[in-house]
Amino acid sequence: MTLTEIRWHGRAGQGVITVSRLLAQSAISEGKHAQAFPEFGPERIGAPIAGFTRISDEPIRIHSRIYEPDIVVVLDPTVLKIVNTTEGLKPGGGYVVNMNPEDKFKAAVPKAKTFTIDATRISLDVLGNARALNTIMLGALIKTSKLVSMESIVNSLKERFSGPILEKNLILVQRGFEEVEELH
Repeated sequence: MTLTEIRWHGRAGQGVITVSRLLAQSAISEGKHAQAFPEFGPERIGAPIAGFTRISDEPIRIHSRIYEPDIVVVLDPTVLKIVNTTEGLKPGGGYVVNMNPEDKFKAAVPKAKTFTIDATRISLDVLGNARALNTIMLGALIKTSKLVSMESIVNSLKERFSGPILEKNLILVQRGFEEVEELH
C-alpha cells in the first residue's frame, strides 16, 4: 500500500472526527502509519465539517489538509447540496455515500467507483435515531477499500466503547460492511 488519503464529509456532531480516528487507530494497530484530523472553524452542531485520514506503510511526512483524496466518504447526504464533496477526488478513486435507494442514481460520480448505503435507515433500525452514521459508513468503507481488517476495526471499537454502546456499534459496523453496494 502506498499513501491512501480519505476525506470524510458530514455535520458537526455526527462523529466525523471519531470515525477518522477509529480508522487511523485500526491502521496503526496493523503496523501501518496513520494520521487523523478534522477541519472546522467555530462551527456549531449541524454545520458541515470535514475530517481527514491518511494511511501508509511508510512514515507520513505531509501535515496539511487533503486536497486530492483517494476516497471520499459522505455521512450526511444533505451536505451534497452545499459542499462539493467530489472536489479533488482522484480519477478511479472511491466515493462512498449515505443515500437512500430512491436517490442512488444521483450519487454516481463518473470518475470514481461509487458505493452507496442507506446508513440513515440502518441507524434508525438499530438505534431508533440517525446518530450512528459514522460507524455504519466505516463498515462500508472497510468493505469497499480493504484499507484495514474488520478485526482491527472491532478491536478499535472495543478500546473506545463498552457495554450496550459497544454492542450497538458492532452491529452497525457489520451492517455497513454487509449492506454497501457499488453503483454500476
